[in-house]
Amino acid sequence: MKGYMYILLCSNDTFYTGSTNNLEQRVATHQAGEGANYTKKHLPVKLLYYEVFDRIDYAFKREKQACAELCRSM
Repeated sequence: MKGYMYILLCSNDTFYTGSTNNLEQRVATHQAGEGANYTKKHLPVKLLYYEVFDRIDYAFKREKQACAELCRSM
C-alpha cells in the first residue's frame, strides 16, 4: 500500500510531521481540527512538503527521520 510522509507548517510557525496512506484526506482532517491534538491547537496548517513511498511503513520510518532532522536544525 502506498504511503506518504508529510510536513505541515502550523499557524505558530512550527512544523508537524506525519505519515498516512491518503495524503489529501489526512491534510483535510488536520485542517478541519480533527487531526492530531497538536495541529488542532495551531490551525490553520499548510502542507509544506511530502514524499511518496511504496509502503506505509517506509513512510513512517522517514517521518521519524524527518522529525529528528527538523529538531536538530533548530
